Amino acid sequence: MTASSTRPGPRPHAPRTTGARTPVPAPAPTTPGAPSYHRLSGLTPMLTVRCAPPRHRDGWLPAADLAARPQAVRELIAHDARQGLARYGRPLRPDVAAGFGLHRFVWPVSLLFTLPWFLERRVPLLALGDVALRRHPDTVELTVRPAEFACLPDDPAAGSGRARTVPDDPALAAALRSALGAFLAPVLAAFGPEARRGPRVLWAMATDAVVEGLCYAGGLLGEQERARTELSALLAPGEALDPAHTPGAGDCPAPAPAPFTPGAGFAAPAPGADGAPPPDRSRASCCLVYTADPKDMCGGCPRVTRR
Repeated sequence: MTASSTRPGPRPHAPRTTGARTPVPAPAPTTPGAPSYHRLSGLTPMLTVRCAPPRHRDGWLPAADLAARPQAVRELIAHDARQGLARYGRPLRPDVAAGFGLHRFVWPVSLLFTLPWFLERRVPLLALGDVALRRHPDTVELTVRPAEFACLPDDPAAGSGRARTVPDDPALAAALRSALGAFLAPVLAAFGPEARRGPRVLWAMATDAVVEGLCYAGGLLGEQERARTELSALLAPGEALDPAHTPGAGDCPAPAPAPFTPGAGFAAPAPGADGAPPPDRSRASCCLVYTADPKDMCGGCPRVTRR
């Protein structure tokens, strides 16, 4: 299987783009991030995002439950175990099902942060208690309750009660890494025992989901190349950051942009040595899909590209 930045990662990790969806009402212009969420929901039937308080019933999972209730993590993993059995005709290894479940959570949820940064130059400062999701076989629904956000000095809302103004684009990128890292850190810690991965690998898995999610959205928007450029800058290696200001860095020391894996992994558009084009990007982690189907290997898998 070949992974591509124009779709949401490896096939076992993302729902298919089929099925009906409920129209999303236009957002209030003053709600941070809402214009980006509304635009994305209008472009794909796969993902619907509504600005609303988190929901708790009818299949909805508050994101905070993943950090507070181990049973919530196991229930989410069981969903992916059932899908894996239906797809491959054989049970997934428990750690593989956990890895799929983690990816399928991080991939859409990371867009709540990265898409407003990409389209509006705003970074919603969300907590786990602000988000809920409901997964179907082919679609994902999200509710998000935007509140405070980081923005640049020329943002019309700069100086308002909900805005935290930062001086420039690099500072806004740092705010994005910090906000998203703080949001994901307890979720990754909750999945770690089930996925049987340590912090460094878990953050690599999160990095792949973040990159693939925004690349997919960029493709829908007709701005895939800009998405690649911005992600490369966002995840560019650099000097080590102060662990006191980097969520999870104490558990996963790495160069900037810790705790995420440095480098977006995009390959140069040149033919490979054998005349075939190289993988579109080299993933930071292995999804272990080959354990379910040996033929289903991502073209950018580090088990292949780093030999």
